[in-house]
Amino acid sequence: MKQEIIPAKRIMQSIYLLREEKVLLDSDLAALDGVATKVLNQAVKRNAARFPDDFMFRLSADEIGLLRSQIVTLKRGQHRKYRPYAFTEQGVAMLSSVLKSDRAVKVNIAIMRAFVRLRRTLETNREFARKFSELEKHVGKHDDEIVAIIDAIRQLMAPPLKPRREIGFHVREKAPRYLARTRRSRNNR
Repeated sequence: MKQEIIPAKRIMQSIYLLREEKVLLDSDLAALDGVATKVLNQAVKRNAARFPDDFMFRLSADEIGLLRSQIVTLKRGQHRKYRPYAFTEQGVAMLSSVLKSDRAVKVNIAIMRAFVRLRRTLETNREFARKFSELEKHVGKHDDEIVAIIDAIRQLMAPPLKPRREIGFHVREKAPRYLARTRRSRNNR
């Protein structure tokens, strides 16, 4: 298998959720493609007809704040003059027709594969959640019996109760031995 030009993990870390869409920012795409953000944005502006609103959109100030909370430490782009663009999956696919370099084409192929892998992962998680929900419903019917069994097991596992210490004063000395008189000893007298 060929070594990927960009590891899928790196690409998946750059995908964010904004406006209920999975997107890549212009600065991340430019870094992956090996061009400056300004160059990428100029190429997009020259081909604006290829990028409708559902392919690409500019982030609002609120979204930039939300993005910073998703990333936690967003140092790069802190002093950007313009708000960044976000590219959806279709926008990234269209970007490969705008940027003509071999690297850009290979990177866009890798990005598309990362989107597909992410979609499969989300679908698998949905399927897992559905099955887990069904299992909860099935087990929920037997909750009372299961609780009774668990209580019985806990009672069997519990250590025996220690006898309680008696309250009060106890003398711990030996009692004197008294001689018991027998009939013989009485008759001998």
